[in-house]
This record gives sequence, C-alpha cells and structure tokens, in this order.
Amino acid sequence: MLMIGDVGVIDDMIHIGDEAMFEAGRDELTARGAVVTGISSVPEETTARYGMGAVERIGFDGLDRDSAEARLEAVWETASGRSALAPDDPALAVIEAVAASDGVLVAGGGNLASTWPLHVYERAALGGVAARTGTPLVVSGQTLGPALTGRDRDLVAGLLRGATLAGVRESASHRLAADLGVEARLGVDDASFVGMTGESAAAEASVPTAERGGVLVSLSLSLGGAPRDETVARIAHLVDEAVDAIGAPARFHAHFGPLTGDVPRGDAVLHEEVRMRMRTASEVVPSGDSCSSARLARSSALLITGRYHPAVFAAPGGVPVIGLVTDAYTSTKQRGALAHWGQDGVVPITSADSGGVAQLRSLVRRRVEIDAEAARRLPAHRADAADWWDRIAAAFS
Repeated sequence: MLMIGDVGVIDDMIHIGDEAMFEAGRDELTARGAVVTGISSVPEETTARYGMGAVERIGFDGLDRDSAEARLEAVWETASGRSALAPDDPALAVIEAVAASDGVLVAGGGNLASTWPLHVYERAALGGVAARTGTPLVVSGQTLGPALTGRDRDLVAGLLRGATLAGVRESASHRLAADLGVEARLGVDDASFVGMTGESAAAEASVPTAERGGVLVSLSLSLGGAPRDETVARIAHLVDEAVDAIGAPARFHAHFGPLTGDVPRGDAVLHEEVRMRMRTASEVVPSGDSCSSARLARSSALLITGRYHPAVFAAPGGVPVIGLVTDAYTSTKQRGALAHWGQDGVVPITSADSGGVAQLRSLVRRRVEIDAEAARRLPAHRADAADWWDRIAAAFS
C-alpha cells in the first residue's frame, strides 16, 4: 500500500512530529502484513530511514492558485487515462504507484487547512487519483482547519467523502468533519504510542513518577507575531519557576532541529535565546528520532511545549504538560491532544510568565491525579487505536 506524510529530511533538518506520524503508520500496517511504499519530499532519505520504497510527491510547492488548479486537473486527467503531463513529471510515478497499490493512506497531520494550500492540493490530488484508479483511500489522524475556506474547504470535503475511512484527532476537527458531511472517527494522534509494541505498551507508556526527571522544554521557533524579546523573557521566567518547582534542571529538545552539528537551527535558535535569559542551569538534548524523543517526553517530570507532538508523547505517560499557544490553530491542536488524557494546561505564549506560572503551580499540585487519570484512560485509547489500524488494514486487504 501507499502512504503519504509530510516527511523527508532536507538540509539535515528533521521535523520529529511529522516523521512520527508516518513512522507510526508504517509500523502499524507492517505489523498487519502490509508492504508500505511512502510518498516523500526526499524519497531516498525516507527509503534509508524506514527501509521502504518511496516516490516523490506530486508537487504543488510554489504554485499560485491558478497554477495549482491547472496541475490538479492535469493529474486527474492523466489518472483517468488521458495523458496531460510531461513524460518526466514526478506525478506519473505517484499515479502508477496508486494504481498498483491495494490502498492509499493519508497519514496523520495538521495539513488540511487554508494556512497551507499546497498540502491541501497535494492530498486532494492524491485522493482524486485513488478515486480514478479504483484504489481504496483512508485519511487518518487529521486536524481540520480551523481556517478552512473557499476552494480549500471544497477540496478537503471531497477528499474526506472519497475515503473509505476518515479519522481526526480533536473534537473541533470532529465537528468540522460533520459540517462537511463526513462521519469521522475521533481518536488520539496516530503517533501517541510510537515506539511501543504489543502487550508491553502500557508499561512502556507510563514511567513511574518517582523515576521521571527534569523539566523538558520543546518550543516552536514561530511566536505568532508576539514581541520576541518580551516573549523570550516570559518563557525563561516560566522555565526557571518550573525548575524550582520540580527540583531538577531543564532540558531543551528541538522537535524541528538539525540532526548533526553544533550550530542552532530551527527551534533550537529560540531555545538558545531562552536559555541565555534563564537564571537556572539547563542542557540541550539533540533532536534525534521519533522513538528517542517519545521516550524523553515520557520520562520527564514536566513538559513545557510550544510544539504539538511533545504533548502527544508525554500525556499518555501521565506527564503534566503546559502548552504554549500562539493562535487558533495551535490552540486547537494542544487542547485536543491534552483533552484525550484529562489535561487542559494550555495558555497563550504571551502570558507564559503569568498564566503559565499559575498553570505550573496547579499541575505540580495535581501530579498524582494527572498520572492516575492517564493510566486509567490508557487501555481504552490503546485498544481503540489498535481497532482503528485493524479497520484500515481490512480496508486495504
């Protein structure tokens, strides 16, 4: 079967969350007997990383609306048997791969929003190819919108309506899917259990509270227009307060960062700015891979994050989470991820030193309660996720 994710390491920069959702899909489907081929921005890197075949994306990067529409129609015409693409067009390999596949999976992500029309067109084009070649389509683990308007809304609606199964990861996305006329499955993010297998999953998810250590910090370089110097100072104050409350140093871990080298790039740039403003000591944990990142999150005593997937990794293990959000999109994702596990510690990044500190104190008081609630919810979420992947495998069998 064929699976698309926003994957492929470019210029040595990894986006751990995007890779984690793709990796989870690969692991789950391979465990159910599937042979998976990926669609990637860097096929050779994805092949080397996951030991699987891969093809290049159809490609809508840099296109304006009119050009994207023309390319969409050309791809769909070619998939219908009327050649409308140049002989060396990368979309031809995708069309051939879809036609030869038992099914197409759009792996989890936050791509289906008007904020990133190129991703909407990429996935809509792929869904249209699947429809024209009679190949089953599944869309899994998505955030829809919240900004989804005009043509983007129509394309996403068509993609979801053409899917045998559709899954979303927040209540807000579930409501939007219903508004689009789609009955979607609501569940935890596809990468919630990445790196866990079989019956040991529950034990691997939850590290005993006494064995957790330190404050983990994973920020996003984007501050959503907030004044940078003030915001850095606010975050530094929050992290210092967390270190005092937990009694252990902070570890900074970039989810979008370089795999090699000592020069900060991506999220690590903001991390260094915050570290310079702190009064307490801290250390850096290199970006690494999805599984090591998930283990790091689950073994921490507290997480402060502006990224989504650190919360996805940490919350199932009962780790208290402070989510720093910058807009409606990041708020939708953070609230959705935490709500599955009974947490709600989400604050605007501009109030990290006020509302964030208040959340910190509340979370520290409720650590035992948070841990117990995650443990209570884990078996049901794990069983529901397993059932979901069983349904996907059955749709492709």
